[in-house]
Amino acid sequence: MEPFVKLNGVVAPLDRVNVDTDQIIPAVYLKSIERSGFEDALFAAWRYNEDGTPNPDFVLNVPEYKNATVLVAGRNFGCGSSREHAPWALHNYGIRCVIAPSFADIFYNNSMQNGLLPVRLPEESVRKILDKAKENPGFKLNVDLVAQRIWDEDEEIVLEFELDPARRDALLNGLDDIGLTLKNEDKITAFEANRGT
Repeated sequence: MEPFVKLNGVVAPLDRVNVDTDQIIPAVYLKSIERSGFEDALFAAWRYNEDGTPNPDFVLNVPEYKNATVLVAGRNFGCGSSREHAPWALHNYGIRCVIAPSFADIFYNNSMQNGLLPVRLPEESVRKILDKAKENPGFKLNVDLVAQRIWDEDEEIVLEFELDPARRDALLNGLDDIGLTLKNEDKITAFEANRGT
């Protein structure tokens, strides 16, 4: 898993609540279990018109937001089905951090297993970021997982966020649950070798 330490990136404002995983990546794209190749499917129903052309009104099709690495959205982001493809698609596109007032639990956990940092902030803080990103296309945020701090270039926005220490350590070191288990591979091997004796 790609570690997450610090990020300075363009913010894409997705001013919607209850964005579910079928909106993040529609079910028609779930034919592969590889963790790559889903960037074009991200928000496909919103990003593309029926004829397949880009929808100019969708935020990720606006040139100033196209290379966003931070997505800011309304409450209950990632609700719906448990599909792990949702954080894969976000990460494949280049999004490394999603900021919202709340997340669906399964999406939240899946994100951290895939190097995507979900940051919970109070509604008023999220609104401030959304508004600034909409008013200033190309607006950037710094996200520092070591300091657990978010700020913009002029420090008009300076926020701290909480994250479970074990989750924080795993993200900083690029370790999903399998990686954490393999840190003890020598002990597991020794146990297995002695189990039958």
